[in-house]
Amino acid sequence: MQQTMFELTLSSDFGGMLFRFFICLIVNWIIVDRLYFRKSHRRDFYFTYMLISIAIFFLVFFMIFVMEDMKGKTSMGIGIGLFGIFSIMRYRTDTMPVREMTYLFVIICLSVVNALGATMSLAELLLTNIIVIAAIWLFERVLKTEATKIIQYDRIALITPERRSELIADLEERTGLKIEKVEVGAIDFLRDMAVLKITYQASGDELTNTVNNKIKLQRADLSEVNDEL
Repeated sequence: MQQTMFELTLSSDFGGMLFRFFICLIVNWIIVDRLYFRKSHRRDFYFTYMLISIAIFFLVFFMIFVMEDMKGKTSMGIGIGLFGIFSIMRYRTDTMPVREMTYLFVIICLSVVNALGATMSLAELLLTNIIVIAAIWLFERVLKTEATKIIQYDRIALITPERRSELIADLEERTGLKIEKVEVGAIDFLRDMAVLKITYQASGDELTNTVNNKIKLQRADLSEVNDEL
């Protein structure tokens, strides 16, 4: 007898879904809390990643469940379509940094994979999640992290190519940053000013600095900085 929406029964797939959800939740928590948050300290993205992970897992699972109940053959297509839609989703109120977008992509990917993993063995599902976690840990640990900053510079006598080492030394002394590269932009000889773009070794806090590449701060930027402080 076909089930109706008023029957208080659970499908045979529900227990397996809860187990895969538990795996998905633990894996995404490890990625967000142990790998992302320890370096970035962004609680807003912590909240976002975990809720998106939960929402997408259940959304994909129940859409597939409904389509299979209707004898449909497009469950995989629905999962891949949702993956594409949510992976390109941006928050239009604020620009999301590339690193945060990458973590969002990974979280969405793993949520979809775990929701679609009914036909996979437990070993295959766990191995897939472990490989992703290991890759993130490896790249976060091994790769040197760099950030950029736009600076209005007043000693334009040092911007010539032959005095680049003096320019870098002066910038390091005045900013306290370990500078890897300097690019010279617009030059104003009337005011003895030049616009420089510096690339430097960044700490975790610098990775989420939302005003790094701004010369003039708007009122909204100042309000955001004050809220974070």
